[in-house]
Amino acid sequence: MDGKIRLPMFSEFVNCRTADVIVSVQTAYLPTQSTPEANHYMFAYRVRITNASTATVQLLRRKWLIVDAYGRKRKVEGDGVVGQQPVLAPGESYEYISGCDFTTPIGQMRGSYYMVQKGDTTEFKVRIPTFTMGTPPTNN
Repeated sequence: MDGKIRLPMFSEFVNCRTADVIVSVQTAYLPTQSTPEANHYMFAYRVRITNASTATVQLLRRKWLIVDAYGRKRKVEGDGVVGQQPVLAPGESYEYISGCDFTTPIGQMRGSYYMVQKGDTTEFKVRIPTFTMGTPPTNN
C-alpha cells in the first residue's frame, strides 16, 4: 500500500426535485467490505440535498425502503441523516455518505425526507429518487 486513501468509484447522479428541493444520489460497490461467497455485498451511497427554494429549510427525518433482488423489503426510519438535521438556506447544499448491505449482488433504495421551512411548523415531504446498487459486471 502506498498509504493513500482509496475512495470508491461512484456512479452518475440520479436526481429528483420536489417542492424546490433537489435530491441527488450516487452509489458505489465496496468490494473490500463485501464477502460474495457469504452473500454479503456492501455499498456506499452519496446524497446531495440542494435547497432551490427562496426559503430556509430544515431536514427533520427520513424514511427508506430497501429492496433486494428477491423482493425482500426493509424499512428504515429515523431523525435526520447521519446524526444531523441540516438547515439549508436558499441555494445551499448538504452532502453525506452512508452505506447499505444486501445479501444479493443488486438492490434498490428509495425514500423520503421530511422537512420544514424555518419559521413554519408545517412539514413537507421530499422524494428521494429510486436508485440501484449493484456489483460491477465480471468477465468469465
